[in-house]
Amino acid sequence: MSEHRILHLSDPHLTGSGLDEDGVDAAASLDRILHDARFVPDIDVVLVTGDIADDGSADGCAAVLRRVGGFARERGIPHIYTTGNHDAREPFAKVFGSAHLGPDGADLGTSGPDRAAVSEVSGLRIITLDSLVPGSTHGVVGEEQLAWLGDMLSRPAPAGSVVALHHPPIVTAASPSMEQVNLRNGERLAEVLAGSDVRAVLCGHYHAQLSGFLGGIPVWVTPGVVTRIDLTAPPHLVRGVLGAGATVVELGGPFSPVFHTLHARDPRAGEQVYLADTRTGQDVTAEE
Repeated sequence: MSEHRILHLSDPHLTGSGLDEDGVDAAASLDRILHDARFVPDIDVVLVTGDIADDGSADGCAAVLRRVGGFARERGIPHIYTTGNHDAREPFAKVFGSAHLGPDGADLGTSGPDRAAVSEVSGLRIITLDSLVPGSTHGVVGEEQLAWLGDMLSRPAPAGSVVALHHPPIVTAASPSMEQVNLRNGERLAEVLAGSDVRAVLCGHYHAQLSGFLGGIPVWVTPGVVTRIDLTAPPHLVRGVLGAGATVVELGGPFSPVFHTLHARDPRAGEQVYLADTRTGQDVTAEE
């Protein structure tokens, strides 16, 4: 089976101003991780799994497209995007089309229901799903998408498949808040993936690196670009800190899949951006 390397980003949270809604310089965070990834060898595709625009705007989407598209164009590789809970489908579609784009920005994808789509990169089939529930933080993949996904997977791809979506179908007990914002119908997704050629499910949303299995298929959650969640906080608190991250996903080698996390060289990495109490929904200034 052929080998592929995916640069997996998620949660850039840009707006037209470059700042996210917490006042973080989201543009600088994305620029920093792309700059530091410039020497990572043999990347075949860049994948961004949602929360493209913090305010759901076309301007925020366009700001991400300029940066990620420029990175991909310099390397002659495609770039692929999914929606997240902060995104809005109409502006997303206006900027990205199917969101499976070639090195020159040409639309390469075949669209499915909502903002789902599929394309192939040297025999590797990449399927993006739309888990956006407008107005909600949690995610759901609709039955129409699942039926479409099942039809796609009924025909194996030459180098297998990857499924990408924003909301993870896995959680960890170390972070109770994940159960409030995860993919609510992960069991249905598992049913559709069972027995297929899917080699990995790639997600974002949690702003923290996490791995697990869904029906025996590896699931990887890449850390956020704009901020990461510091899981050393007490379980009822969610602490967001600076420090852009990304993942190199290696497929097809002797230990496939391998997930290698990258961290941007940020002198302010670890600096607290917010601290929220999940019991009250309120921001707090110090740990209890």
